[in-house]
Amino acid sequence: MASSSKANLAEQDEGEEAEEIEHFNDFTLASSWERFISEIEATCRQWLADGPKRLLEKGAVHLDSSDNIYKVKSELKNAAKIYSMEYYFEISGKIADWNCTLHDLQLCFGVKEFLVISPQSASGVVLDAPEATKLLSAVSIALANCSSLWPAFVPVHDPSRKAFIGIQNMGTIFTRRFEADRIGSQVPIKFMHLEGLYELFVSKFAYCMSDHSMHLFRVHLLMKLTYQTLSNDEDNYDDIQEADTENAESETSPGCGNPNRKHWDDDCPWNEWYSAEDPVMRFDLVVTWSEKVVESSLEMAEMENASPHEAEKWILAPNLYPNLSKGDRIGFASQLHLLVNALEMSFEAPFIEDFVSVENPGSDNLESTMVIPPPTVLDRVLKDLFLEDPQLPDFAKDEHKSSRAIKGAPVESLFVQFCLHSLWFGNCNIRAIAVLWIEFVQEIRWHWEESQPLPKIPANGSIDLATCLINQKLQMLAICIGKKRELNEEFEDCIGTKDDASANMEEVNKVGDESSSFHARSQAFDEKRDSLLTPEGFNGSKTVESKFSANAQDVHSSDKSTLDSIRRGSAGPVGSMKLLKLCQSLHAPFTQSAPLMTEDMHEERLRAIETFGFSFNFSAQLERETLSSDMSAFKAANPGAVFEDFIRWYSPRDWENDESEAKGPSTDLTEGMNVDWPPQGRLSRRMSESGNFWRKIWDEAPILPASEQKPLLDPNREGEKILHYLETMQPHQLLEQMVCSAFRASADTLNQTNYGSLKEMDTKMDQLYLTMASTLRPLQVNLLSNTSDTIEDLQRLCVVFEHVEKLLILAASLHRRFRQVPRISEAIFSNYYNFYLPTMGIGLADVDTQKEFDMKLQLSQNERQVVSNMFTPPTANQSWRKVLSMGNHLNGHEPILREIIFSMHDNASDNHYASSSHRDYQQDTETYRMYTCGTSNDLRVALSIISYD
Repeated sequence: MASSSKANLAEQDEGEEAEEIEHFNDFTLASSWERFISEIEATCRQWLADGPKRLLEKGAVHLDSSDNIYKVKSELKNAAKIYSMEYYFEISGKIADWNCTLHDLQLCFGVKEFLVISPQSASGVVLDAPEATKLLSAVSIALANCSSLWPAFVPVHDPSRKAFIGIQNMGTIFTRRFEADRIGSQVPIKFMHLEGLYELFVSKFAYCMSDHSMHLFRVHLLMKLTYQTLSNDEDNYDDIQEADTENAESETSPGCGNPNRKHWDDDCPWNEWYSAEDPVMRFDLVVTWSEKVVESSLEMAEMENASPHEAEKWILAPNLYPNLSKGDRIGFASQLHLLVNALEMSFEAPFIEDFVSVENPGSDNLESTMVIPPPTVLDRVLKDLFLEDPQLPDFAKDEHKSSRAIKGAPVESLFVQFCLHSLWFGNCNIRAIAVLWIEFVQEIRWHWEESQPLPKIPANGSIDLATCLINQKLQMLAICIGKKRELNEEFEDCIGTKDDASANMEEVNKVGDESSSFHARSQAFDEKRDSLLTPEGFNGSKTVESKFSANAQDVHSSDKSTLDSIRRGSAGPVGSMKLLKLCQSLHAPFTQSAPLMTEDMHEERLRAIETFGFSFNFSAQLERETLSSDMSAFKAANPGAVFEDFIRWYSPRDWENDESEAKGPSTDLTEGMNVDWPPQGRLSRRMSESGNFWRKIWDEAPILPASEQKPLLDPNREGEKILHYLETMQPHQLLEQMVCSAFRASADTLNQTNYGSLKEMDTKMDQLYLTMASTLRPLQVNLLSNTSDTIEDLQRLCVVFEHVEKLLILAASLHRRFRQVPRISEAIFSNYYNFYLPTMGIGLADVDTQKEFDMKLQLSQNERQVVSNMFTPPTANQSWRKVLSMGNHLNGHEPILREIIFSMHDNASDNHYASSSHRDYQQDTETYRMYTCGTSNDLRVALSIISYD
């Protein structure tokens, strides 16, 4: 019995196991399609579980075309094909407006997050319709198993059609289906107008075409039109066509002028050197109407004739040229970069001529691209440099506050003009610079030898030591030329006077009173030369009276007249000062101006002082010529004066007054007069020492007024020294000063640009000057060598200059367009500045050019007219080339893009698809939606319909 019971139990267990085996789901026998659905479901469940934040942490990719859209991607395999499934989602919970940057499928179907599944092929679309339907069904099943409401799309047909089919489970008895397609050419005329598009939408839910006129459908409508200003290329094409027409007319009617087309930057300060491309390619104007409810096609026809000024919103979007943020060098920055390269090569030869001579051993190192412009170009440059301007420009005009921190020269000065011409001469290579410099110096020598004034040099008789040394030399040479011309003119006047005197000798003998005429003219000539000199060295506390005024303090009129008869070169008495030995007024003489010196001459004197040590006598030796000239003039103006008189006037601190020993008023010679004479006091200790060098000079100084002295500045000697310096200076010395002057002049030129009140631009210009001053400082103190790191710093400075120059050109372009509404230019520039700022620390060649500047600015009512004026009425050529097929014209311009969203809202309970058992859906539902986008030659339609399952 026990054995039989055990056997029964074993059989029972085997039966149960067999039953369990019969009910086992063997997935190994599932089809590949079922496994494909299961894989889709697993991926979607994982994405749902992670959520947007977790997906971002796992490396979701941000879309460059949108501000707030990310995507994750997964590869799926079905049989021999591999598919790519992408999930697009947003981070913020805000509903995106269609004026924002949306994904194409979001705009077409009004969805927020969605899936896209496509084959990994060259086209990226499903060309077989049954395959596309089957693929969409698999995704729909997987999403239903996940209880997900994500819409799913499959790209179909040809990629150029941008066609999609899609499906979305609404979580109810309804399912939304999507379909989009595009007509790329030959759009039916009916669909070019709003009326035809309206009827196309109504036909999707109306039972028959006759219902269009019999029923009124409450269709919700949103419309957005995009207008575009003409680009510069289109303007150029039209101008060429008009120019050709004008040329044809001028051939038949000679004498007719054909004015050249005006470029956008013709009145900008940099236009003298180069013409910049307008950084603003065009503007897009997006005009949006608020939502309307349309009940008939007649209302659509009226809306097509509506003016864009009636729209609710105007949004302006600037389109900038891509090379604005790319590594394309423009303007001054590109040429300054070449000038720095020339500076680096300047150390390869000791003389300028070595870069021109073909016999130079180092000429093989010169690149073959370093060509020299033809002689005609050279002549034109020299003619422009040395063209005499009757009126000197204002050298300090529009000068930046930090400009003088850079040791260059004013923009309009001769040497700076040479530097700026060198930037564009022969592409600024070292050979071209050498040729131009040699010819430049030769032209300067011609002006010197012919005593012709140098152009673009201020004739104020001073040297600006804050400028570069070459500019100082040219200023001094201009002074020497002026002195030389004066001597030549005076010599010619004297020769002419002598000829006149000899010719009239007989008449002079006949008329005895005329025998002193020549002496009188000579005396007048001397007085004329005296009048050109100025009394220098006066003590500031003393006053100088006119030499023509009478002095009531003088006694002995007979002695006074005798002394005045031999007094020469007097500028007038100095207050009440009297001579020590004679009771006569102390007169201040006309003196020669101190000799002018350039920076290197001052440094030479300082080095001499450092070498020999500073002492009173050594200082007098350095100033011997000036001191002797002043003493001679003083002796001539004060006959009978002694050394102590000169010290009292010339160096009052070396005369010590003795008030305690002062005598009372002298009355023996000045009856009735109250005069303190003689003055009481003594020389200072250093002046009274034996062997004093000042006294030695006084004893040797002749009695000569300044008009009869040898000039302290020998123009011939100093002029030849300057020319010798210019002709023999080393190449790197020339290039160092050229680099400093060119950078400063380029910045000063750009600083004259009118760009309105853009604070960011002001800040960048201030920073640019400070950066240039610190970077160029080694060049200003002669610390540069061919192995110096300064060359690399100069290259980086060129990059900084390039960034600022491009920003400034953009600022000028925006300011010119929106001068009346500066808020627009300020907003666009500020936005672009923030976009461009991260790239300003690197070279433009390293800038990521894939990211483009995108900005949309909503306009106020008072700004619309200014923007509307930018759409100038089309010319005859433009009207002939464009066929206006759409309405809503703006100053004769039709929209380049028209976008419309039609929608139909129904109550779910009233819909013929609805069921009485579903009472939770009694709200309005967007049952039909159609998005159209295009022009007269292109039309895209995207339709979404809710259907009952």
